[in-house]
Amino acid sequence: MFEKKAETQVAIDDLLARRWSGRAFDPDRPLARDQITALLEAARWAPSCFGDEPWRFIVFDRETNRRAWQQAIDCLSDGNRAWAGDAPLLLLVVAGTRFNRRDGDNRWGQYDTGAAAMSLCVQATSMGLMVHQMGGFDRDAAVTTFAVPESFEAMAMMAVGYQLPLDAIPEDRKDRELAPRRRDPLGEHFYNGTWGEPLN
Repeated sequence: MFEKKAETQVAIDDLLARRWSGRAFDPDRPLARDQITALLEAARWAPSCFGDEPWRFIVFDRETNRRAWQQAIDCLSDGNRAWAGDAPLLLLVVAGTRFNRRDGDNRWGQYDTGAAAMSLCVQATSMGLMVHQMGGFDRDAAVTTFAVPESFEAMAMMAVGYQLPLDAIPEDRKDRELAPRRRDPLGEHFYNGTWGEPLN
């Protein structure tokens, strides 16, 4: 497995620096059930408003439910389907819009679900796995196909698996996989005391 560590202004935790969204998955390496459970446990223990746990993850394991996995692949955009079909595990990430344990709209449901997804990504990195989150999927088709209730919103699909060795990555994907990672300078998105005042 090759790494593309983030180049940060100061040192950050190694797991966070190593996490990145590759696309070259090894189609011949399935995930074991305890690995999948560990990923879901990491998501389960994310923080949430009022401890409401608004997230739902629908699991599509190619080894144990090929039909559902293929249905998930079919919901992806053409560009994502081209490479995500090599991932042995797909997840549909869904956020609740209403509180489970009290009345009212949960305007923090998407925020909390994002935290759960990130927890899963960090856990995957610690296990030597790769995760790529995707907004490129047909939400209406996913909601219909997988019977998502109206009080939940389909947020993203995730592809999870082992990375292909560098020498096995197809030539048409290699440039994108090896391209340097980049982020805008810190001051463009992080402000000092008021909107637009760069934090130096």
